Amino acid sequence: MSEKLKHKKPFWKRFLKTIVIIAASLIAIYTGLNLWLRIPDPKIADMSLTKKEVIQNNGFSSFGNNRLRHSESGLWEMYVEGDEFERGVAIGKLEKNLLNYQETVFVEQIKQIIPSNVYLSALRIFIGFFNRNLPKNIPDEYKKEIYGISLSCTHAYDNIGTPYERQLNYHAAHDVGHAMQDYMLVGCTSFAVWNRNSADSTLLIGRNFDFYVGDDFARNKIVAFYKPAHGHKFAMVTWAGMIGVLSGMNDAGLTVTINAAKSSIPTSSATPISILCREILQYASTVDEAYAIAKKRKTFVSESILVGSAKDNCAVIIEKSPDNMGIYRSNKEWLVCANHYQSDTFENDAKNIENINTSDSPYRQKRMEELIERDLPVNPQKAASILRNKEGVGDKHIGLGNEKSINQLICHHSVIFEPEKQLMWVSTAPWQIGKYEAYDLNKIFKHPDFSQEIHTDSLTIKEDDFLHSIDYQKFLQYRSLTKIIKRALKEKTPLPANTVTNYISANPEFFYVYDLAGDYFRMMKNNPEALKLWNSALTKEIPEASEKQNIQKKIDKNK
Repeated sequence: MSEKLKHKKPFWKRFLKTIVIIAASLIAIYTGLNLWLRIPDPKIADMSLTKKEVIQNNGFSSFGNNRLRHSESGLWEMYVEGDEFERGVAIGKLEKNLLNYQETVFVEQIKQIIPSNVYLSALRIFIGFFNRNLPKNIPDEYKKEIYGISLSCTHAYDNIGTPYERQLNYHAAHDVGHAMQDYMLVGCTSFAVWNRNSADSTLLIGRNFDFYVGDDFARNKIVAFYKPAHGHKFAMVTWAGMIGVLSGMNDAGLTVTINAAKSSIPTSSATPISILCREILQYASTVDEAYAIAKKRKTFVSESILVGSAKDNCAVIIEKSPDNMGIYRSNKEWLVCANHYQSDTFENDAKNIENINTSDSPYRQKRMEELIERDLPVNPQKAASILRNKEGVGDKHIGLGNEKSINQLICHHSVIFEPEKQLMWVSTAPWQIGKYEAYDLNKIFKHPDFSQEIHTDSLTIKEDDFLHSIDYQKFLQYRSLTKIIKRALKEKTPLPANTVTNYISANPEFFYVYDLAGDYFRMMKNNPEALKLWNSALTKEIPEASEKQNIQKKIDKNK
């Protein structure tokens, strides 16, 4: 035997050595990537504020002049003031429990989608790489505010990133959710009326923020009142840790609401749209000023920003994509904003044309226009009725929860603004069918007394009658049975004989009950019944062209 073969190591030793080298290399790469992708904390000269503690008062919490209370309506109400780091620390201290709950809910939702720890680690690297330039695209003021909040975050999720990295990335995650149209996380509708179309001739704006990532995520809505050291005082509706603006109004009578438009999946981060809207709300008082701020920032998703201005006594829609920007002005003294662009700038844009031809956005726009024209001139009570409407065009019954409805029964919050009067109404649970509480910004900023309820009772818009109806109970049954049938499909287990019949009767005009029931019978190898149900689904109002095509494919495949 040759010396070479005599001294050759056994195969298993060579194999083990190879595995060890590969594992060590992967660990080194993973560690190196984590260090490379690490986002440095902002530099703060004086950290002494972080040593102070929250004081529990009679019915509210305080941190210096900052306040947080839980209203009897179920809404959380917060007042903060000072410079950016002061605000952040105060928000973090006051919201600590809400902040930890919100993050836990969000992370658990991600784990349901991606249950593998290996894939979660890969996702962490991907997000780090994707957002590696995120800090460069967020103004220092907001980075310091987010950092102040992050000091109160839990360390339970440090495997995902540092508290600051996580809070920064969560603002970008909102944009990624907007870009992922196939998941239908968003489908907002908003409108504005002014002059003769408004009951008192002043500007009035209404919006539904249909952003849905689970009931738990929407449980703790916060109405936040900001008095920053620089810029305008403003109010917005948000959740714990979120400093970006989704729906807000400032003391100059400028309002901002956002509606997602069709986007490609972004390849790298820029300025999150909610951060851009925060900058507009804090530093603009007119449409022109809002447009100038929007123009100087690059965003990585497409968005419609409905801007209302008391000074201009009108509203416009700033339409922004990663590569272009336009503005839509109406000559009707009212306008509607759904999820597609309307300005000349995007008239020939391929993504926008596709969105108009294949999504439910034009249908919702048509329905909103129909409701507004029927209710002119509009006052806050009529605005609430419009935002709560569940029927389709021509008052057609299209099923509860249909994405073609103005009220899809998923909304995180619904808001009505009267900018000139500094009044805003915020919906209470469930969705927008609970009462709308009224807030007078003039009074709240003048005397931020949180020892008692701060909403204005005399202006409350009462809850929708639907809340006390049999149809509402049927809708709750529909939601419950949807989960049961989905679980049966996942686990491939049969259901009691009357389950599907009860499911269909709970929401008989909604295409989805027939679609899902068909899937169940296909699993049970009852093709004739499956085909019958899928064909029934095609006779109903289906929101997306892709959903209709998917049902037709199932029919063709299983004939």
